[in-house]
Amino acid sequence: MQGIYAKGTYTPKGRTEALDLQALSRILAENRQPQVLEDAWTGWHAVGRPMRSDFTEYVRLANAGARELGFADTGVLWRSKYDMPANDFAHEVERLWSELRPLYRSLHAYVRTRLRERYGPKLVPDRGPIPIHLLGNMWAQSWENLAADMAPPGTQPSYDLTEVLRSRATQPIDMVRFAERFFVSMGLDPLPSTFWERSMFVRPPGREVVCHASAWDLDYVADLRIKMCIEITGEDFRTLHHELGHNYYQRAYAGQPFLFRDSAHDGFHEAIGDTIGLSVTPEYLVKVGLLARAPPAEADLGLLLRTALEKVAFLPFGLVVDQWRWRVFSGDISPEDYNQSWWEMRERYQGVRPPTERREDEFDPGAKFHVAANVPYMRYFLAHILQFQFHRALARTIESQGPLHRTSIYGSRQAGERLATVLAMGASRDWRDALEALTGERAMSAEGLLEYFRPLQRWLDEQNRGEAVGW
Repeated sequence: MQGIYAKGTYTPKGRTEALDLQALSRILAENRQPQVLEDAWTGWHAVGRPMRSDFTEYVRLANAGARELGFADTGVLWRSKYDMPANDFAHEVERLWSELRPLYRSLHAYVRTRLRERYGPKLVPDRGPIPIHLLGNMWAQSWENLAADMAPPGTQPSYDLTEVLRSRATQPIDMVRFAERFFVSMGLDPLPSTFWERSMFVRPPGREVVCHASAWDLDYVADLRIKMCIEITGEDFRTLHHELGHNYYQRAYAGQPFLFRDSAHDGFHEAIGDTIGLSVTPEYLVKVGLLARAPPAEADLGLLLRTALEKVAFLPFGLVVDQWRWRVFSGDISPEDYNQSWWEMRERYQGVRPPTERREDEFDPGAKFHVAANVPYMRYFLAHILQFQFHRALARTIESQGPLHRTSIYGSRQAGERLATVLAMGASRDWRDALEALTGERAMSAEGLLEYFRPLQRWLDEQNRGEAVGW
């Protein structure tokens, strides 16, 4: 299935060359013609069709292995990795989502209204799910490519990080150096020379590769690498801070016994780099020379909206990918209903629908890397909550007086020491111990995220007055 995914291409209508996922994703991000977007979206999603039988067989084999280990199915096995009973973890996830749902619904309603203004009520009605191909991302897991279209009326964009990077002729290796310098500024050591020699930063010529960004520890000691086809964009700039978070975590717990060389739980591994990413504030960009001056406080609403289009928009998608697989593994969803159930859950949680009717012989979940590659996805949902909990705690550590969305821990040795202590624990302690060491709290909480976006929530509720909210 990974091989099928890596080789996937589609030739859009009116073109002669086949495009890979990166090129098709650029169409979704930049084009605003519904027919072109629908064609690119549908073309890529055909990649899942030949995986369908393989996925069915994979589920059978995975469940057989899980049962040999004493678990009811693979979903129970995955949920057992959080230092609590599997069913308790499922309830914990729903508790967190229930706290976040009102914010997501407000964002969804605002975006739907603005899309209706652009595309008309025939394509985007005033209530109901949003057509997925209009949201700027192949899976609608992030809507930040719509940021310019969604900007608060009457405001001017404060800066475009992509344009800033390109205007300075920034190269892929420069992007990685920026991310490394952030960690070094907090007192952590530079990455080893082998990282720079052995990582893949750009697509190798003449080879088919999976460009999905990932971080690797090849020997569980010091052979750290990333694999990524870096593009000069603000999105990839933040992604690199995220990926290096993995590498610094991997190096920090290398001194633990072998079985403890992992994160406190998988959400921690994803959250560390994203926590650093939250510190990629205008003030940080000024310090590293990418901006001449930080935009004024009046621009905060636009900055918060852009971040919400990335972070808040992701939350229900982060749930669906594994909620769907858990039900597949348990037998609650049969192979005959794979695609129908996928879209039912996408609509229920995300409020999106496909651009055209999707038949059951399609396998649209396979158009997402983590399904094709058998990578559990709940870690990303948890990370999108934990990163704000971590960020709020570290902001308090440095006694920041400003709002969370303007606080950066760049250059703080105090924050670096606290972070390093938790990273070095690896998986040697219950994750609640690691959480307490970093935040002083023993439960995952959505309050950090809600505090971060509280000014935006108030503004969205004002904008949505008189509009339908929900679908």
